[in-house]
Amino acid sequence: MDLPTIWFCVIAAFWLGYLFLEGFDFGVGMLMPVLGRDNTERRVMINTIGPVWDGNEVWLIVAAGATFAAFPAWYASLFSAAYLPLLLVLLALIGRGVAFEYRGKVDTDHWRRTWDVVIVLGSWIPPLGVGLLLATTVLGLPLDVDGNRVGSAFEAFRWDTLLGAAAVVGFSLVHGATFLALKTSGDLRARARTLALRLLPFALLPLFAFVALVQWRHGSLWTAGLVAVAMLAGPVAWLRLRADRDGQAFAALGVVIAAAAVVLFGALYPNVLPSTLDAANSLTVANASSSPYTLTVMTWVAAFGAPAVLIYQGWTYWVFRKRISTQHIPKVHVPR
Repeated sequence: MDLPTIWFCVIAAFWLGYLFLEGFDFGVGMLMPVLGRDNTERRVMINTIGPVWDGNEVWLIVAAGATFAAFPAWYASLFSAAYLPLLLVLLALIGRGVAFEYRGKVDTDHWRRTWDVVIVLGSWIPPLGVGLLLATTVLGLPLDVDGNRVGSAFEAFRWDTLLGAAAVVGFSLVHGATFLALKTSGDLRARARTLALRLLPFALLPLFAFVALVQWRHGSLWTAGLVAVAMLAGPVAWLRLRADRDGQAFAALGVVIAAAAVVLFGALYPNVLPSTLDAANSLTVANASSSPYTLTVMTWVAAFGAPAVLIYQGWTYWVFRKRISTQHIPKVHVPR
């Protein structure tokens, strides 16, 4: 396997890590006004992701950075075409991070409600934008012979790319509800589990529809098998939730998104950004990659850096593995 292909697989793995880890992260924020009945329960919800949310966002930074370094033509064509949604994603992520830090600084309901709105918006916008971005790179853009987008700044907004955005949002919702069932206890856990059971049959439909669309347009025999795996893992997650096996349900949802991501990038290869005008204008692993020297240096850096990051993140999840309840939340500290 040549270096450009290896880095295509690495970038696909980065996106998978982001979708899985940040999926439940965003889902928790999206569900705050639904499951958090009072400030204490909302603090419980925030604390379930408090130690890990910023680490989860690293996967997005690394995925974008690796694309820039390994496939600069892919990065330039895709990110410039999706400039508007990416700007909204960036602003939402900044606001969300600030809200986590500022929410508890003043002990008034109005202050907390204001920052709760920022958290909720900052949890809805990024999965919409990321879903649109991934759908665009898989389904393509109108590119000319130089790899430049033809048409308006809204060429990335089509019914099929919007379906991809809905797919990531739907998965994040049910993933977040399942994570809360896994990480909390008491009444909050019961409501999260009930919501996950109700959401799952419907929230995953956009993801299944999008994966089936990609398979129909660009898939092959081996990706068809993974489509079946994704669609079978969804009912397994629901059955495990119903049997009160939150961890197994969470793992089954991980299988859903893993199989879906492999289908998307497997159907995309050897392209990295297809042209909807002419297949000859498509950006591929071969014509969009950096020089062999650049890819070699990146490979050596990743060989040492990636394991360290994985070990650190795994350790973080292990340390904060226990359930949280309202009994673990101290009274609000009022600075004097």
